[in-house]
Amino acid sequence: MKKSLIILVIILAAVMLFGCTAGPNVMEKSIEKVEEPAGFLLGIWHGFISLFTFIISLFSDKINVYEVYNNGGWYNFGFIIGISIFYGGSSKGTGRRKRRD
Repeated sequence: MKKSLIILVIILAAVMLFGCTAGPNVMEKSIEKVEEPAGFLLGIWHGFISLFTFIISLFSDKINVYEVYNNGGWYNFGFIIGISIFYGGSSKGTGRRKRRD
């Protein structure tokens, strides 16, 4: 019972996590169909889940790592911040190692 509950929670969390991935890159003549381009906060989110969306995008044409319809520099900045947060940024390289005597 406990294992099935854990599996159910993991599946539910995965569905909720990947429900906000970047959409497909459809080449259309009109961009007017997009209500609002992706901004800074979605850039952070897409950067944070970039590893997972990359793996899914290998098997699906409907998922992309990067949102094409974005508002420019702020989305890019958020994307870089999201990647830095997920992968640890430079904090792992600046930590001081303990000496073993």
